[in-house]
Amino acid sequence: MAALLLFSCNSTKILSSWKAEDANAHKFDKVLVIGMMGARDRDIRESVENSMVQQLEANGIKGVAASKQYGPRTFRNMKEEEAVKMVNDDRFDGVVVIEMIDKNKEKSYTPGSVTYSPYGVIRGRWYPHYSVLYDRIYTPGYYSVSTNYSLELNLYDTKNDRLEYSAQARTFDPGSAQALASDFSKTVVADMMKKGVIVK
Repeated sequence: MAALLLFSCNSTKILSSWKAEDANAHKFDKVLVIGMMGARDRDIRESVENSMVQQLEANGIKGVAASKQYGPRTFRNMKEEEAVKMVNDDRFDGVVVIEMIDKNKEKSYTPGSVTYSPYGVIRGRWYPHYSVLYDRIYTPGYYSVSTNYSLELNLYDTKNDRLEYSAQARTFDPGSAQALASDFSKTVVADMMKKGVIVK
């Protein structure tokens, strides 16, 4: 159980991360968080946006979820100049874009095992002994299916119109949209802090 809990708390791993060579630790004042997932993963998009906002604000940076500020499809039919002007007019000096780049299911088999478990001797025929102990010592094998997600995050400085940071991370079988979003956001924000991309 302890091992399971440890794994579940560390299910996101950074695959790669990059920051601009001349990027200095930046104190963003207001960051827009945009999640890009398909219609079937709307719950993941909202959870990722909200969790990233929470992590930014925990580090003293005001964050705003795009789906709450503008709606889920606001930028889809807008021209670049219109979208940029709207974001700049709302005084966002940073934009975080998070997209799901892969989602796959893996089926694995865990073989059965037999463990020694001392038990009182049952005298007489052998079968009562066998039937009583069978379930206590034999664990059958089983199949399990896990769903793994790969997400990419890009952080843009809107004042200088440039990419400051980019990372790809994989989350292993998070169990829920909220668990995926929370673990991903914590892991990536910690990496940005470590690399000096953002400061409190």
